[in-house]
Amino acid sequence: MDFLEVIEKRHSVRKYSDRPVEREVLEAIVKVAQTAPSSRNSKSSAFMIVEDRDTLDALSQMRDYGSGLLAGAPAAVVVLGDETKTDLWVDNCAISATFVQLAVTAMDLVSCWVHVNDRPCLKAEPDGRKAGDYVSELLGIKDGLKPYCVVAIGYPVEEA
Repeated sequence: MDFLEVIEKRHSVRKYSDRPVEREVLEAIVKVAQTAPSSRNSKSSAFMIVEDRDTLDALSQMRDYGSGLLAGAPAAVVVLGDETKTDLWVDNCAISATFVQLAVTAMDLVSCWVHVNDRPCLKAEPDGRKAGDYVSELLGIKDGLKPYCVVAIGYPVEEA
């Protein structure tokens, strides 16, 4: 598939088949994401692959809206930013997450971006606990790294 086909084909998908995504494919997606441009070549984005069902289910609970789809995904990539490398880590993460989604599409998989950075866990409590804190605690993310988003990844549901 050429680049313009990837751009045209990419769209958010919230339902996935039960087929697991091969680890080698997930690693290839992350390898592509690591080539994303970053401010002053700071390479401030980092990635975590999540395949464990219990962890995906727990991630689906990070917010009371918009994250439930993770419970049905066979895999996800957590995009993290290293705020010690640049103050533009958020921008760099957005670019990196886009590379993740384009690589997913190029590999005939589907994805959906779940925003984490500065989003509240509860929609009715916008100044309450943040999804980023929830994700950091759940995954044991060290200081300096901030969760920006989680990209759910899977094979599309076969049409009947």
